[in-house]
Order: sequence, then structure tokens, then C-alpha cells
Amino acid sequence: MKLARRHALQIAGAAAATLLARRGFAQTYPVRPVRMIVPFAPGGITDVATRLIAAKLSERLGRQFYVENLAGGSGNIGMGQAAKAAPDGYTILTAYSSFVVNPALFDRVPYDPVKDFAPVSLAVTSATALVVTPSLPAASVKELVALIRANPGKFSYASAGAGTMSHLAGEQFRLALDLDLVHVPFNGGAPSMGSVVGGHTPVGLGSPTAAEALIRDGRLRALAVTGKTRTATLPDVPTMEEAGYPAIEGESFVGFVVPAKTPPDVVALLNREIVKTIAEPETRERLIALGDDPVGSTAEEFALRIRSELALWDRVIRAANIKPH
Repeated sequence: MKLARRHALQIAGAAAATLLARRGFAQTYPVRPVRMIVPFAPGGITDVATRLIAAKLSERLGRQFYVENLAGGSGNIGMGQAAKAAPDGYTILTAYSSFVVNPALFDRVPYDPVKDFAPVSLAVTSATALVVTPSLPAASVKELVALIRANPGKFSYASAGAGTMSHLAGEQFRLALDLDLVHVPFNGGAPSMGSVVGGHTPVGLGSPTAAEALIRDGRLRALAVTGKTRTATLPDVPTMEEAGYPAIEGESFVGFVVPAKTPPDVVALLNREIVKTIAEPETRERLIALGDDPVGSTAEEFALRIRSELALWDRVIRAANIKPH
């Protein structure tokens, strides 16, 4: 009995020591610079948004949060490196939508988005805009659908490139409504929108920032945007749900994840500080200016979104037989 009691006390003591160590770690974290991996080249919207949030975190927590760009492989190189990083809170991955798209798009990726990472927070979302050339006799999504169905083989849509969110949204639109609509990929959002302006591809899907000035000048007509709520970039344009098509998605996101087994109290601290940062009026204004819609979610909400979108884009990519560009 004495041995059993001593053993139980030893176990309890070890558990208490571990708990105190973790608490102490969270209270002192961070004690050195924190790396934020952006799996794309510098200068893009994902990179700029991360740098904005990194600067604010540095101010809030008193240690440098710095960006390291590890571009290549449509984000796979950087995401693979982040998956192998030590789970100590000193590596954060900026997870763009490719985080959930690439596992279905590529035959093999160097990370598992669920097993290798712990979600921290969804930071921002960015809708996809459905636009048409102004000469097209369609002032709503329903009128566009009716026009395409009445003229099989005559319509095509432009996207920013194969495998991009604009392409995936277009394929979901085509598949869900059984439309005869040919995909025409371009090398970026600007040339794809230019093709719609010229009427070469009468329909287009792209980021609101790529389309905003053209819509304002009357050179494009916006019919709807994806997402559950209207985007700050195009506040007068209805959502797909408002247009009568709630199942059509295709919203990009930027969020933050850390390697799996990162101490939960550190994940909670990072979540709290990131959410507070995104809620600051100055940060919100700058993110909106980039074309993003600020969110700031719980870790659990971001985890649900990751799992949901993994399943969604796997279905779309396989049904449409989409290959990486």
C-alpha cells in the first residue's frame, strides 16, 4: 500500500510539474523571435497581410515576429517546411486557400493539413466576383444561367489560372448548375478581367480587387460575389446566396496554423493576440484596402473550415478533373 501510494504521489507530482512548466512557458513566451512562414514570394496580398499582422504582434508581445518567404510548388515547399518545424510556438505558417486545395490538386504534397498542424485563427477572407461583359443581356445570376442554358456551346468564362480559386469557383458553378461553360485560364487576375472587358470571354470570375475599378468605370458588370456576407470591396454587389445560389462558394482565405503538438496554451495566446490585432480599426482598414474581409476566428472555427473546404474542393477538383498548372 505504501509503495502504491508513493507511486501515485510521484505520478501526481510529475503531472503538476508538467502543468507548471507549460504555464511558465506560456507566461514567458515568446522569449526569442518568432518566424512566420509565407509559402509565396514577397509582395503578394498574402505576404503583405502577414507582414501587417506580424508587425502588430511584435508590438503587442515585445518580441520580433518576422516573415520568411519560402516560395515554390504552389505553396507546397513552404507548407512542407512548416510541417517539419519544431512544435514550440516559434514557427507559424500563413495558410492560404492552397493549404486545403493542394492535397486534392497534386498527387502528393509534403504535409497533412489536419495531422501536421494545429489551427490558430482564420484571419481574413476574400470573395470571388462573378462578372460579365456589359453587352451581355444578363443583369443577374439567374438571367446569366438562363442565357447559358438557352445557348449551349456558346459561352466561356475567364479565370486567373488553372487551379486558382477563381477557377475552382467557376467549376463549382458549372458543375452544380450543369452548365455548358468552357474554362479559359489566364496568367493572373488582370488579364482574365481584360478578356471579359473585351468580350473575348463574356463571363469571368476573379478577385474583387482585380475587378473593382473596371466595375466602377462600367467596363464590367458584377452579378454576385461568393461568401456568406457581402465584401467590403464591392458592398453593393449581392452574395451568391442573395442571388439564389447559396451552394456556390469559392472564397479565398488567409489564416494561421502552427505545427501539431504546439502547447495548447501557446496556441490560445497566439489566437487571442491575432484576433485582437485584426479587430484594431487601423488593421481592419488596411486589410480592407488590400481587398480582404477581416475575420479573426477561434481555433475551433478555423479547424471546422479547414475540414469542410478539404472535402469541398476535393469533390470539385475530382469531378472537374482539374490538374495543377
